[in-house]
Amino acid sequence: MQQTWPEPSERVKELIRRGAEIASNPPEEWVAEIHAATLTGAITSVIAADPTLAELVRKSNTAALLLWATHNLRAPGTRVPPNTDAEALAVSRDLVRRGLDLHGIDSYRTGVNVAWRLWMEVCFGLTDDPDELRELLSVTWESMSTYISDTINALAIRMAGERNQLTTGTNADRLETVSLLLEGAPLSRDTAEQRLGYRLTGPHTAAVVWTTGDAGDLDAAARALARHADSPRPLTVVASASALWIWLPGTVAPPAAELARDLSDHPDVRVALGRPGQDLDGFRRSHLDAGTAQRLLTRLGSPRRVARYDDIALISLVTGDTTKADEFVRDTLGDLLSADQDTRDTVATYVAEQFNTSRTAERLYTHRNTVIRRLTRADELLPRPLAENPTGVAVALDVLRWLGDA
Repeated sequence: MQQTWPEPSERVKELIRRGAEIASNPPEEWVAEIHAATLTGAITSVIAADPTLAELVRKSNTAALLLWATHNLRAPGTRVPPNTDAEALAVSRDLVRRGLDLHGIDSYRTGVNVAWRLWMEVCFGLTDDPDELRELLSVTWESMSTYISDTINALAIRMAGERNQLTTGTNADRLETVSLLLEGAPLSRDTAEQRLGYRLTGPHTAAVVWTTGDAGDLDAAARALARHADSPRPLTVVASASALWIWLPGTVAPPAAELARDLSDHPDVRVALGRPGQDLDGFRRSHLDAGTAQRLLTRLGSPRRVARYDDIALISLVTGDTTKADEFVRDTLGDLLSADQDTRDTVATYVAEQFNTSRTAERLYTHRNTVIRRLTRADELLPRPLAENPTGVAVALDVLRWLGDA
Protein backbone atom coordinates (compact mmCIF):
# COMPACT_ATOMS: atom_id res chain seq x y z
CA MET A 1 0.00 0.00 0.00
CA GLN A 2 1.47 3.35 -1.09
CA GLN A 3 2.39 5.78 1.67
CA THR A 4 0.12 8.84 1.95
CA TRP A 5 2.31 11.90 1.64
CA PRO A 6 1.40 14.93 3.81
CA GLU A 7 0.23 18.03 1.96
CA PRO A 8 1.60 21.18 3.66
CA SER A 9 -0.40 24.40 3.85
CA GLU A 10 0.42 27.19 1.41
CA ARG A 11 2.05 29.21 4.19
CA VAL A 12 4.33 26.31 5.16
CA LYS A 13 5.18 25.69 1.50
CA GLU A 14 6.40 29.27 1.34
CA LEU A 15 8.45 28.80 4.51
CA ILE A 16 10.00 25.61 3.11
CA ARG A 17 10.87 27.44 -0.10
CA ARG A 18 12.56 30.25 1.83
CA GLY A 19 14.52 27.76 3.92
CA ALA A 20 15.51 25.80 0.83
CA GLU A 21 16.96 28.98 -0.66
CA ILE A 22 19.38 29.07 2.28
CA ALA A 23 20.14 25.34 2.10
CA SER A 24 20.74 25.45 -1.67
CA ASN A 25 23.64 27.82 -1.08
CA PRO A 26 24.83 26.47 2.29
CA PRO A 27 27.34 28.37 4.43
CA GLU A 28 30.81 26.82 4.39
CA GLU A 29 30.56 25.95 8.06
CA TRP A 30 27.46 23.82 7.32
CA VAL A 31 29.29 21.80 4.72
CA ALA A 32 32.37 21.46 6.94
CA GLU A 33 30.27 20.25 9.88
CA ILE A 34 28.48 17.62 7.79
CA HIS A 35 31.78 16.41 6.34
CA ALA A 36 33.34 16.23 9.80
CA ALA A 37 30.41 14.27 11.20
CA THR A 38 30.43 11.71 8.40
CA LEU A 39 34.19 11.18 8.49
CA THR A 40 35.17 11.34 12.17
CA GLY A 41 33.05 8.57 13.69
CA ALA A 42 34.59 5.33 14.91
CA ILE A 43 33.02 3.37 12.07
CA THR A 44 33.78 5.82 9.26
CA SER A 45 37.39 6.40 10.35
CA VAL A 46 38.36 3.68 7.86
CA ILE A 47 36.92 5.82 5.05
CA ALA A 48 38.47 9.03 6.39
CA ALA A 49 41.92 7.42 6.31
CA ASP A 50 41.66 6.93 2.54
CA PRO A 51 41.93 10.26 0.68
CA THR A 52 40.14 9.07 -2.46
CA LEU A 53 37.21 7.58 -0.55
CA ALA A 54 37.01 10.58 1.78
CA GLU A 55 36.85 12.98 -1.16
CA LEU A 56 34.11 10.93 -2.82
CA VAL A 57 32.10 11.00 0.44
CA ARG A 58 32.51 14.79 0.67
CA LYS A 59 31.27 15.24 -2.90
CA SER A 60 28.36 12.90 -2.23
CA ASN A 61 27.45 14.81 0.96
CA THR A 62 27.32 18.10 -0.90
CA ALA A 63 25.34 16.63 -3.79
CA ALA A 64 22.82 15.05 -1.39
CA LEU A 65 22.24 18.34 0.43
CA LEU A 66 21.84 20.32 -2.78
CA LEU A 67 19.45 17.79 -4.32
CA TRP A 68 17.11 17.97 -1.31
CA ALA A 69 17.27 21.77 -1.23
CA THR A 70 16.73 22.36 -4.95
CA HIS A 71 13.81 19.90 -5.06
CA ASN A 72 12.12 21.80 -2.22
CA LEU A 73 12.68 25.07 -4.05
CA ARG A 74 10.70 23.73 -7.01
CA ALA A 75 8.13 21.64 -5.15
CA PRO A 76 8.26 22.43 -1.42
CA GLY A 77 7.24 19.63 0.90
CA THR A 78 6.91 16.94 -1.77
CA ARG A 79 8.77 13.64 -1.72
CA VAL A 80 12.38 13.97 -2.89
CA PRO A 81 13.73 11.26 -5.21
CA PRO A 82 16.71 9.29 -3.88
CA ASN A 83 20.19 10.60 -4.50
CA THR A 84 21.74 8.25 -7.06
CA ASP A 85 23.98 10.70 -8.87
CA ALA A 86 27.52 9.90 -10.06
CA GLU A 87 29.18 10.70 -6.73
CA ALA A 88 26.77 8.57 -4.69
CA LEU A 89 27.12 5.62 -7.07
CA ALA A 90 30.91 5.94 -7.09
CA VAL A 91 30.94 5.87 -3.29
CA SER A 92 28.78 2.76 -3.15
CA ARG A 93 30.91 0.97 -5.74
CA ASP A 94 34.17 1.79 -3.98
CA LEU A 95 32.84 0.87 -0.54
CA VAL A 96 31.91 -2.57 -1.83
CA ARG A 97 35.37 -2.99 -3.35
CA ARG A 98 36.90 -2.28 0.04
CA GLY A 99 34.36 -4.34 2.01
CA LEU A 100 33.06 -1.19 3.75
CA ASP A 101 29.37 -1.28 2.78
CA LEU A 102 28.00 -0.74 6.28
CA HIS A 103 30.46 2.08 6.94
CA GLY A 104 28.98 4.01 4.02
CA ILE A 105 25.42 3.51 5.25
CA ASP A 106 26.44 4.77 8.68
CA SER A 107 27.90 7.94 7.14
CA TYR A 108 24.51 8.79 5.58
CA ARG A 109 22.74 8.36 8.91
CA THR A 110 25.29 10.50 10.73
CA GLY A 111 25.08 13.15 8.06
CA VAL A 112 21.30 13.45 8.20
CA ASN A 113 21.42 13.99 11.97
CA VAL A 114 23.70 16.98 11.52
CA ALA A 115 21.74 18.28 8.52
CA TRP A 116 18.49 18.10 10.51
CA ARG A 117 19.95 20.09 13.40
CA LEU A 118 21.15 22.78 11.00
CA TRP A 119 17.77 22.79 9.25
CA MET A 120 15.96 23.25 12.57
CA GLU A 121 18.04 26.39 13.18
CA VAL A 122 16.82 27.70 9.82
CA CYS A 123 13.22 26.85 10.66
CA PHE A 124 13.33 28.69 13.99
CA GLY A 125 14.54 31.73 12.09
CA LEU A 126 11.66 31.59 9.60
CA THR A 127 8.71 31.83 11.97
CA ASP A 128 7.88 32.17 15.65
CA ASP A 129 4.27 31.05 15.19
CA PRO A 130 4.02 27.72 17.09
CA ASP A 131 1.44 26.17 14.74
CA GLU A 132 3.45 27.08 11.63
CA LEU A 133 6.64 25.86 13.23
CA ARG A 134 5.07 22.56 14.27
CA GLU A 135 3.82 21.89 10.74
CA LEU A 136 7.06 23.07 9.15
CA LEU A 137 9.18 20.73 11.27
CA SER A 138 6.81 17.80 10.85
CA VAL A 139 6.64 18.05 7.06
CA THR A 140 10.35 18.62 6.51
CA TRP A 141 11.39 15.86 8.89
CA GLU A 142 9.18 13.46 6.95
CA SER A 143 10.76 14.76 3.74
CA MET A 144 14.38 14.59 4.87
CA SER A 145 14.21 11.26 6.69
CA THR A 146 12.33 9.59 3.83
CA TYR A 147 14.79 11.03 1.33
CA ILE A 148 17.73 9.50 3.19
CA SER A 149 15.95 6.17 3.66
CA ASP A 150 15.08 6.02 -0.05
CA THR A 151 18.69 6.91 -0.92
CA ILE A 152 20.10 4.21 1.37
CA ASN A 153 17.71 1.63 -0.11
CA ALA A 154 18.62 2.60 -3.68
CA LEU A 155 22.34 2.45 -2.94
CA ALA A 156 21.96 -0.85 -1.08
CA ILE A 157 20.51 -2.36 -4.26
CA ARG A 158 23.41 -0.93 -6.21
CA MET A 159 25.88 -2.32 -3.67
CA ALA A 160 24.34 -5.76 -3.86
CA GLY A 161 24.75 -5.80 -7.64
CA GLU A 162 28.29 -4.49 -7.38
CA ARG A 163 29.17 -7.07 -4.75
CA ASN A 164 27.84 -9.89 -6.91
CA GLN A 165 29.87 -8.65 -9.86
CA LEU A 166 33.09 -8.16 -7.95
CA THR A 167 33.05 -11.41 -6.02
CA THR A 168 33.48 -13.33 -9.26
CA GLY A 169 36.12 -11.07 -10.84
CA THR A 170 39.90 -11.39 -11.03
CA ASN A 171 40.41 -7.95 -9.52
CA ALA A 172 38.25 -8.89 -6.54
CA ASP A 173 40.55 -11.84 -5.84
CA ARG A 174 43.61 -9.63 -6.15
CA LEU A 175 42.21 -6.92 -3.90
CA GLU A 176 41.19 -9.46 -1.27
CA THR A 177 44.61 -11.14 -1.38
CA VAL A 178 46.52 -7.85 -1.20
CA SER A 179 44.35 -6.67 1.68
CA LEU A 180 45.10 -9.87 3.61
CA LEU A 181 48.83 -9.44 3.00
CA LEU A 182 48.78 -5.81 4.12
CA GLU A 183 46.90 -6.77 7.29
CA GLY A 184 49.45 -9.47 8.09
CA ALA A 185 46.93 -12.31 7.79
CA PRO A 186 48.33 -15.88 7.88
CA LEU A 187 48.30 -16.38 4.10
CA SER A 188 51.08 -18.52 2.67
CA ARG A 189 53.47 -16.94 0.20
CA ASP A 190 52.82 -19.62 -2.43
CA THR A 191 49.04 -19.13 -2.24
CA ALA A 192 49.35 -15.35 -2.44
CA GLU A 193 51.75 -15.48 -5.40
CA GLN A 194 49.43 -17.86 -7.25
CA ARG A 195 46.43 -15.58 -6.73
CA LEU A 196 48.31 -12.43 -7.65
CA GLY A 197 50.47 -13.73 -10.48
CA TYR A 198 53.29 -11.78 -8.89
CA ARG A 199 56.45 -12.85 -7.02
CA LEU A 200 56.61 -11.65 -3.44
CA THR A 201 60.30 -12.47 -3.05
CA GLY A 202 62.88 -9.84 -3.94
CA PRO A 203 62.55 -6.05 -4.04
CA HIS A 204 59.33 -4.07 -4.50
CA THR A 205 58.49 -0.39 -4.93
CA ALA A 206 54.83 0.45 -4.27
CA ALA A 207 52.80 3.30 -5.71
CA VAL A 208 49.31 4.70 -5.27
CA VAL A 209 47.85 6.36 -8.35
CA TRP A 210 44.63 8.32 -8.01
CA THR A 211 42.59 10.94 -9.78
CA THR A 212 39.90 13.51 -9.08
CA GLY A 213 38.87 13.49 -12.73
CA ASP A 214 38.52 10.90 -15.50
CA ALA A 215 39.27 7.40 -14.23
CA GLY A 216 40.51 6.54 -17.71
CA ASP A 217 43.64 8.56 -16.98
CA LEU A 218 44.71 6.00 -14.36
CA ASP A 219 45.84 3.46 -16.92
CA ALA A 220 47.98 6.04 -18.72
CA ALA A 221 49.61 6.98 -15.42
CA ALA A 222 50.24 3.32 -14.56
CA ARG A 223 51.94 2.77 -17.93
CA ALA A 224 54.13 5.84 -17.45
CA LEU A 225 55.08 4.65 -13.98
CA ALA A 226 56.06 1.17 -15.20
CA ARG A 227 58.02 2.64 -18.12
CA HIS A 228 60.07 4.95 -15.91
CA ALA A 229 60.75 2.15 -13.43
CA ASP A 230 61.67 -0.23 -16.26
CA SER A 231 59.15 -2.75 -14.88
CA PRO A 232 57.30 -4.60 -17.65
CA ARG A 233 55.26 -6.75 -15.22
CA PRO A 234 54.00 -4.68 -12.30
CA LEU A 235 51.20 -5.84 -10.01
CA THR A 236 48.21 -3.54 -10.50
CA VAL A 237 45.09 -3.69 -8.32
CA VAL A 238 42.00 -1.53 -8.80
CA ALA A 239 41.50 -0.22 -5.27
CA SER A 240 38.53 1.97 -6.17
CA ALA A 241 36.94 3.69 -9.15
CA SER A 242 39.49 6.48 -8.80
CA ALA A 243 42.62 4.76 -7.47
CA LEU A 244 45.11 2.02 -8.34
CA TRP A 245 47.55 0.23 -6.06
CA ILE A 246 50.72 -0.75 -7.92
CA TRP A 247 53.82 -2.74 -7.01
CA LEU A 248 56.87 -2.49 -9.26
CA PRO A 249 59.33 -5.41 -9.00
CA GLY A 250 62.63 -3.67 -8.32
CA THR A 251 64.22 -0.76 -6.52
CA VAL A 252 64.15 1.81 -9.30
CA ALA A 253 61.91 4.66 -8.15
CA PRO A 254 60.97 6.89 -11.08
CA PRO A 255 62.33 10.46 -10.85
CA ALA A 256 59.45 12.64 -9.63
CA ALA A 257 60.09 15.51 -12.07
CA GLU A 258 60.27 13.23 -15.12
CA LEU A 259 57.13 11.34 -14.13
CA ALA A 260 55.26 14.60 -13.52
CA ARG A 261 56.19 15.78 -17.01
CA ASP A 262 54.90 12.53 -18.46
CA LEU A 263 51.58 13.12 -16.72
CA SER A 264 51.15 16.68 -18.01
CA ASP A 265 48.31 15.55 -20.29
CA HIS A 266 46.47 14.11 -17.28
CA PRO A 267 46.28 17.07 -14.86
CA ASP A 268 43.95 15.38 -12.36
CA VAL A 269 46.22 12.38 -11.75
CA ARG A 270 48.53 12.14 -8.72
CA VAL A 271 51.16 9.52 -7.87
CA ALA A 272 52.60 8.62 -4.47
CA LEU A 273 55.63 6.35 -4.22
CA GLY A 274 56.91 4.34 -1.26
CA ARG A 275 60.47 3.38 -0.42
CA PRO A 276 61.77 0.20 -2.05
CA GLY A 277 61.42 -2.82 0.23
CA GLN A 278 62.51 -6.44 0.27
CA ASP A 279 60.25 -9.51 0.24
CA LEU A 280 56.86 -9.57 1.96
CA ASP A 281 57.75 -7.04 4.66
CA GLY A 282 58.98 -4.65 1.99
CA PHE A 283 55.80 -5.26 -0.02
CA ARG A 284 53.77 -4.05 2.96
CA ARG A 285 56.02 -1.22 4.09
CA SER A 286 56.44 0.30 0.66
CA HIS A 287 52.65 0.44 0.22
CA LEU A 288 52.20 2.05 3.65
CA ASP A 289 54.85 4.62 2.68
CA ALA A 290 52.98 5.40 -0.52
CA GLY A 291 49.77 5.83 1.47
CA THR A 292 51.52 8.29 3.79
CA ALA A 293 52.70 10.32 0.79
CA GLN A 294 49.19 10.26 -0.71
CA ARG A 295 47.63 11.53 2.52
CA LEU A 296 50.19 14.33 2.74
CA LEU A 297 49.42 15.60 -0.77
CA THR A 298 45.72 15.47 -0.02
CA ARG A 299 45.97 17.06 3.43
CA LEU A 300 48.11 19.95 2.23
CA GLY A 301 46.14 20.47 -0.97
CA SER A 302 49.53 20.40 -2.66
CA PRO A 303 49.79 21.17 -6.39
CA ARG A 304 52.61 18.64 -6.73
CA ARG A 305 51.82 15.78 -9.09
CA VAL A 306 54.23 13.18 -7.73
CA ALA A 307 55.36 12.54 -4.15
CA ARG A 308 58.07 10.11 -3.07
CA TYR A 309 58.12 9.05 0.56
CA ASP A 310 61.83 9.83 0.83
CA ASP A 311 61.04 13.42 -0.16
CA ILE A 312 58.11 13.97 2.19
CA ALA A 313 58.95 12.02 5.37
CA LEU A 314 60.22 15.11 7.21
CA ILE A 315 57.50 17.36 5.72
CA SER A 316 54.85 14.92 6.93
CA LEU A 317 56.13 15.27 10.51
CA VAL A 318 56.50 19.06 10.34
CA THR A 319 53.02 19.64 8.91
CA GLY A 320 51.16 17.24 11.20
CA ASP A 321 49.78 20.32 12.97
CA THR A 322 49.11 22.80 10.17
CA THR A 323 48.74 25.80 12.49
CA LYS A 324 52.11 25.18 14.11
CA ALA A 325 53.66 24.47 10.71
CA ASP A 326 52.40 27.83 9.45
CA GLU A 327 53.86 29.58 12.50
CA PHE A 328 57.18 27.76 12.01
CA VAL A 329 57.44 28.85 8.36
CA ARG A 330 56.60 32.48 9.11
CA ASP A 331 58.86 32.74 12.15
CA THR A 332 61.77 31.03 10.40
CA LEU A 333 61.64 32.81 7.03
CA GLY A 334 60.40 36.25 8.02
CA ASP A 335 60.45 38.55 4.97
CA LEU A 336 62.09 35.85 2.86
CA LEU A 337 58.63 34.30 2.75
CA SER A 338 57.53 36.99 0.28
CA ALA A 339 60.80 37.20 -1.65
CA ASP A 340 61.06 36.18 -5.30
CA GLN A 341 61.26 32.49 -6.13
CA ASP A 342 64.83 32.73 -7.49
CA THR A 343 66.13 33.98 -4.14
CA ARG A 344 64.33 31.25 -2.20
CA ASP A 345 65.52 28.56 -4.63
CA THR A 346 69.10 29.82 -4.32
CA VAL A 347 68.99 29.56 -0.52
CA ALA A 348 67.55 26.03 -0.61
CA THR A 349 70.09 24.87 -3.20
CA TYR A 350 72.98 26.50 -1.30
CA VAL A 351 72.12 24.53 1.84
CA ALA A 352 71.64 21.31 -0.19
CA GLU A 353 75.08 21.85 -1.79
CA GLN A 354 76.67 22.18 1.65
CA PHE A 355 77.23 25.94 1.41
CA ASN A 356 79.32 25.77 -1.74
CA THR A 357 78.56 28.76 -3.97
CA SER A 358 80.27 27.31 -7.05
CA ARG A 359 78.24 24.07 -6.98
CA THR A 360 75.09 26.09 -6.27
CA ALA A 361 75.72 28.28 -9.32
CA GLU A 362 76.36 25.21 -11.47
CA ARG A 363 73.19 23.49 -10.33
CA LEU A 364 71.09 26.62 -10.92
CA TYR A 365 72.76 27.40 -14.27
CA THR A 366 73.65 30.89 -13.11
CA HIS A 367 76.77 32.93 -12.31
CA ARG A 368 78.50 32.58 -8.96
CA ASN A 369 78.27 36.33 -8.34
CA THR A 370 74.50 36.12 -8.82
CA VAL A 371 74.33 33.41 -6.19
CA ILE A 372 76.33 35.54 -3.77
CA ARG A 373 74.05 38.56 -4.33
CA ARG A 374 70.94 36.47 -3.72
CA LEU A 375 72.38 34.97 -0.53
CA THR A 376 73.27 38.44 0.74
CA ARG A 377 69.73 39.57 0.01
CA ALA A 378 68.35 36.52 1.83
CA ASP A 379 70.37 37.31 4.95
CA GLU A 380 68.82 40.80 4.95
CA LEU A 381 65.32 39.30 4.83
CA LEU A 382 65.75 36.42 7.30
CA PRO A 383 65.10 37.03 11.01
CA ARG A 384 68.45 35.31 11.69
CA PRO A 385 71.39 34.92 9.28
CA LEU A 386 71.31 31.74 7.24
CA ALA A 387 74.54 30.51 8.81
CA GLU A 388 72.88 30.46 12.25
CA ASN A 389 69.83 28.42 11.21
CA PRO A 390 70.46 26.61 7.92
CA THR A 391 68.45 23.47 8.77
CA GLY A 392 65.36 25.39 9.92
CA VAL A 393 65.43 27.62 6.83
CA ALA A 394 65.84 24.63 4.50
CA VAL A 395 62.91 22.78 6.11
CA ALA A 396 60.68 25.88 5.99
CA LEU A 397 61.47 26.37 2.30
CA ASP A 398 60.73 22.70 1.63
CA VAL A 399 57.32 23.10 3.29
CA LEU A 400 56.63 26.03 0.94
CA ARG A 401 57.74 23.93 -2.02
CA TRP A 402 55.10 21.31 -1.26
CA LEU A 403 52.40 23.84 -0.52
CA GLY A 404 52.89 25.79 -3.76
CA ASP A 405 50.55 28.78 -4.08
CA ALA A 406 48.60 27.57 -1.05
